Amino acid sequence: MFDYFSQNHDTLLYSIAGCALIIELTLTGLSGALLFFAIGSALTAILISLNIISSWEVEIVFVALLSLASAVFLWKPLKKFQGKRHVVDNSSDLIGHIVIVCEDITLTAGSVRYSGINWTARLDKNNNEQLIKKGSRVKIVAVNGNILLVGSIH
Repeated sequence: MFDYFSQNHDTLLYSIAGCALIIELTLTGLSGALLFFAIGSALTAILISLNIISSWEVEIVFVALLSLASAVFLWKPLKKFQGKRHVVDNSSDLIGHIVIVCEDITLTAGSVRYSGINWTARLDKNNNEQLIKKGSRVKIVAVNGNILLVGSIH
């Protein structure tokens, strides 16, 4: 088997490309670098089959260059297939409710009133403001344990 692959580099690279693609599809779900390595290996194997390249040193360089080129050209188009960039958190039924601030809210302290109860609240790290005053209305954007993360209403 080793003699066969040493004589037929294109078959070896087709096999490597197939194994890399199978691993990519089963373990990482098209989110890793093995996809680009598989593409580079397959394209290099095609070039070997067409007798365009013949030495193993050049083959290694071509695998690297074609893997890099496929990553550069395919990264952004493939990222679009992976879904939304911003995932909506729906882990709690509190998320999305508008509540009244009952104690000034900062990144480290504050409270809001919801359903007749004062809840500990903090500003969400993505919020543009550093302080929301008592009496303001805010939106619950996440729940971290028993702390509500809130953001200002625009």
